[in-house]
Amino acid sequence: MSYPIKERALILAVESSCDETSVAVVENGRKILSNVVASQILSHKRFGGVVPEVASRHHVEQITICMETALIESGVSPKDLSAVAVTYGPGLVGALLIGISAAKAFAWANDLPLIPVDHMAGHIYAANFVTPLKFPSMALLVSGGHTELVYIETEGSYKIIGQTRDDAAGEAYDKVGRVLGLSYPSGKQLDEMAYLGQDTFHFPRAMIKEANFDFSFSGLKSSFINMVHNSEQRGEKLNPNDLAASFQQSVIEVLTVKTLHACQKYPVKQLIIAGGVAANQGLRAKMKHDFSEKLPETELIFPPINLCGDNGAMIGAAAFVEARKGHFAGGDLNAEPGSSFSEEF
Repeated sequence: MSYPIKERALILAVESSCDETSVAVVENGRKILSNVVASQILSHKRFGGVVPEVASRHHVEQITICMETALIESGVSPKDLSAVAVTYGPGLVGALLIGISAAKAFAWANDLPLIPVDHMAGHIYAANFVTPLKFPSMALLVSGGHTELVYIETEGSYKIIGQTRDDAAGEAYDKVGRVLGLSYPSGKQLDEMAYLGQDTFHFPRAMIKEANFDFSFSGLKSSFINMVHNSEQRGEKLNPNDLAASFQQSVIEVLTVKTLHACQKYPVKQLIIAGGVAANQGLRAKMKHDFSEKLPETELIFPPINLCGDNGAMIGAAAFVEARKGHFAGGDLNAEPGSSFSEEF
């Protein structure tokens, strides 16, 4: 199945993999004409994390509203569009199915081709709004559900060379934040607290000296929780800013050292830091410092803060690449909640 790509390709992109309902209109994979995001944070905050059933219900309520708003804000009508793109995985199965159903219905009603997009590829191509990507490149994907090092030899070609063996970095942030009594999501608050504290507790740096590029944050999380609980039992009060700084320093050091080694083994033109944790200011500062000293020839790219979280624009950017590769789907497109780069669509 193939479709011609117009000189001015306008893609309506739908993202609903977790707790953000987002629809965007993107031109030629580089220009954002609209990017509507309906957040569910307030609904999930009281539970301390994302509740899949609650997320699905919100997607049902918001998806058509977001699609209509994205078209209005972009000044584009359905007849102007070149294609419809949608995230098919990974993510929460119920949430994914709502976005897929809406995208398939819209594509069928307007006789438009449908482009399936991997959610993590979307995070990578959010960097395309900063500068055109050059290959080969490396991507460090850090979010609440993923921590991966991905080697991108050519456009749209992904190879996972390292990933977490247990908790993702963002997941560890949320669990540690809960122990400190912070509201969900706690990543930004911990980052701000870390700036005010000192690394006085020296938490473990798991797997930092191992030759592979895998990560592990479960031990760090357990070490943090045990220290806090033991101090409470002894009646001691620990400085929360120092706790945050010590935890963050451990995470950032592991991420930076592993990524630096990966880029030394796989020489690349660019390093892309993407995903929700890419908004972390401590991580940004450490990466910029270390790479400017040790690999100054590697261009470091961070997507804009507002494009680090889940959004439709990043799906539109990745969709343009998939369309040029001839990757389209039919009405039988289904959700793949556990999909991976290692599985070719």
